[in-house]
Amino acid sequence: MFFLQILSRLPFSILYLFSDFLFFVTYRVIRYRRDLVIKNLKNSFPEADAKTIGKYEKEFYSNLCDYAVETLKLLTIKKEDLRKRMRYLNPEIIEPFKEKRQSIIYVTSHQFNWEWLVAAGNFSLPISVDFVYQPPSSEFFNQFSLKLRTRFGAYPIKRAEVAREIIKRKEIVRGVAIVADQFPGHDNDKRYWTTFLNQDTAFFQGINQLAYMTQYPVFFAKMKHPKRGHYEIELVKIAEPPYQKDNFDMIESYIRATEEVIKSDPSGWLWSHNRWKKKRPKEV
Repeated sequence: MFFLQILSRLPFSILYLFSDFLFFVTYRVIRYRRDLVIKNLKNSFPEADAKTIGKYEKEFYSNLCDYAVETLKLLTIKKEDLRKRMRYLNPEIIEPFKEKRQSIIYVTSHQFNWEWLVAAGNFSLPISVDFVYQPPSSEFFNQFSLKLRTRFGAYPIKRAEVAREIIKRKEIVRGVAIVADQFPGHDNDKRYWTTFLNQDTAFFQGINQLAYMTQYPVFFAKMKHPKRGHYEIELVKIAEPPYQKDNFDMIESYIRATEEVIKSDPSGWLWSHNRWKKKRPKEV
């Protein structure tokens, strides 16, 4: 960790040179998951020609390597520097909820750079941020990611303990943040199947269940990447209570918002994740 902190203190100009080198190694030499990335892009954009797919792929790897050095930078970046680089365009939209002492839910996708999104949200928004996470198998990487995400005060909630933590902290006005577009890989995960990016896709039902359990309004964090090392977030309300137990309008709103962001910036999403490894089960 000490060595990583030393690297993190390097200026962005040097870190991005390292990202360029990392891009060459990842994209050209070891070809990290390139077959999977190309497959995912082709299936998601069937109308795109080979040149366009190649452009999306190359830009994705460049963004992925920038994500790595930007995440490392979270160890030492100053609050004001991060505030300038991760700009929340309309934080005032949350003020009425703060005044009413109404907690909310933030949902977003694996659009770069989601790590900065959580870290900066805790001082850029009117209310504090709790974030839901799945601990990795490596204890080092678990501690490393928690150190980054909690550095500016965000509160971690293990995915398996969401219900308990919601009850425990019900008197605290905060935004509960979830990156909810990954594949629901555990056998006990309830799955919601829909068409997403032209493919049958499973999503966690958990965010729908969380909205129903809490009866909190839901905001989507819409990410844009205007230039290297700079991001903009627009908060968009996509659902509000009352919610019914077996109604899936909220999760559908999240899925369509995510799809829209990906289509507007195809190279900004995490294509190296094996998102479509399972097929929709046939109805009996």
